[in-house]
Amino acid sequence: MKQKVLITGASGFIGLHLVDAALDAGLDVYTGIRKTSNIAQFSEYSITHTYPDYGDLESLEKELELRQYDYIIHAAGVTKARSEALYNSINGEYTFNLVRAAVNAKISLQKIVLISSLASIGPLNEANSCITGDTLPQPVTAYGRSKLLAELKLKESGIPWIILRPTAVYGPGEKDIFLVFKMISRGVEAYIGKGEQKLSFVYVKDLARVAVKALFAPASREDYNITDGHAYSRYALADTIKAYLNKKSLRFHLPYTAVKGVAAVMEKLYERFNRTAVVNREKLLELTGANWTCDISKARRELGFSPEYDLKNGVKETIDWYKQQRWL
Repeated sequence: MKQKVLITGASGFIGLHLVDAALDAGLDVYTGIRKTSNIAQFSEYSITHTYPDYGDLESLEKELELRQYDYIIHAAGVTKARSEALYNSINGEYTFNLVRAAVNAKISLQKIVLISSLASIGPLNEANSCITGDTLPQPVTAYGRSKLLAELKLKESGIPWIILRPTAVYGPGEKDIFLVFKMISRGVEAYIGKGEQKLSFVYVKDLARVAVKALFAPASREDYNITDGHAYSRYALADTIKAYLNKKSLRFHLPYTAVKGVAAVMEKLYERFNRTAVVNREKLLELTGANWTCDISKARRELGFSPEYDLKNGVKETIDWYKQQRWL
């Protein structure tokens, strides 16, 4: 009998790739999604859809007992919210409820893998260093603080867990970094300020593969920073996109204070529609972070993580997908 895995947030960008990786590993996949989620991409998949209510502890316990999951990959959450309270509720408390339900339910859960974020640690101010497992968390945004809260909730539990902290995740289906691809395809290349930055990225398929590897790895109650293992300049993503598209662009730098003012106006406009602007004043703190590079040797050693994609081949595959879907 196949082992069962619940993948929460399965209808999202990362979730779809987690489902693919879990199926490739021979797991019996259950998707934790909303009843309003678009599941057209799963029409040919041999999987089971479930609809957990993360706000209802009793129903969560019943769901877990009914399905008798062996593993959980928890990827559900929000990357944009109108308030810190909402971030904490969805990213923090919902994670806590899922963990409590797993503890209380009569199941033999072998491990839960939490897809957190490098935002829970925050960027470094020094250019000549990198984020390691010993770096003290200093998240600079409400989103980062909510992901750190989720990590702390999981660590308090008695169940086996693994925490993965991916850096900027890109690939087929991604919509935020896609804006950079779209802008450059139109010949525009904009930056905030002129300060030096060191950045890191991870291709979504590499993240999905290591998440599934973590289920079966001997390691437990450990956290790992996840990138493709390279450090990039602030211009590397744009240069890679331009090289593959064979495009030139107009590169310019916007003053931080001006962008912050525009972001404040956009926040007000989006509030009228109960939405969150893609670029807001908090997000600027992450976008302008001096150093997001990481040491991934621990993940290589303990999870067998070996990234197959660097920025060059990851961008190529991503652009091909965007073109196929007519996003570009």
